[in-house]
Amino acid sequence: MVKQIFSLLRIKDWIKNLFVFLPAFFSGLILEPNVFKASCIAFLLFSLSASLIYIINDYVDRAQDKLHPLKKDRPIASGKITPKGALIIAGILALVITILGLYSFSLLLLLPLLLYIILNLGYSFGLKHIPILDVSIIAIGFILRVVFGGLATGIFVSKWAFLLTFFLALVLALGKRRGELISISSTSRKVLDGYNKEFLNTGLIICVTITLVCYVMYTISDDVIVAFGSDYIYFTTLFVIIALLRYLQLTFVYNKTESPTKVVYSDLFMQVMIALWLISFALIIYFK
Repeated sequence: MVKQIFSLLRIKDWIKNLFVFLPAFFSGLILEPNVFKASCIAFLLFSLSASLIYIINDYVDRAQDKLHPLKKDRPIASGKITPKGALIIAGILALVITILGLYSFSLLLLLPLLLYIILNLGYSFGLKHIPILDVSIIAIGFILRVVFGGLATGIFVSKWAFLLTFFLALVLALGKRRGELISISSTSRKVLDGYNKEFLNTGLIICVTITLVCYVMYTISDDVIVAFGSDYIYFTTLFVIIALLRYLQLTFVYNKTESPTKVVYSDLFMQVMIALWLISFALIIYFK
């Protein structure tokens, strides 16, 4: 049962919520005890909120998931956790989120988290069936992660960082839709009727290009250079370009981007690029 609950919460997908740490990491303050503590609490709150949404989404889609070759093994669809049991777990999560959130932060600071929950409830109950809006909601969710991380720690987030987060999230969302479109295991998704390979390929190229431009502009912007006390941040662009090219290769050549989370967990090439990017950034910020 514990294993099924962990599966229901989708703990592996919590990796997406590491975006909450970006403001603290890029400010050079993540080693400050109070900043690190606030970031960790923000990460936990966002992860629990995401799990709450996953449960509700699986509850709503349980009938369709039973007919899906892969999703039929999810706890609710497979019957390993009853719909009533799932709702009880969701209620407990909501209570924990409320208590921890109000204990740790003011109601004003919790607004991005509340907006994320409301927006994704709308996604679960119908907005996910509207092409373009579905991937936009996913991308906005990543922006809210960064906003929450910034508010929780009192750290200013650059406008280029916002744009970079949004378009990078769009890249991942469009890549996922493309993977679903060409996979026979995802033909039941109604939203895919509004997409085809040509549209998604074009959208991916546009968003990857804008993502790279935003990253370059971020690294050479005056406020970022002043904040970091270094004008060598642009060197990290090398790893970003290679990582984006690898993602395009996985998408267009190998058709392996139906799940961006699996890409991060399973692709050694991508893991190395992400690690080198983080190390190079850390060296520039923390070891001047």
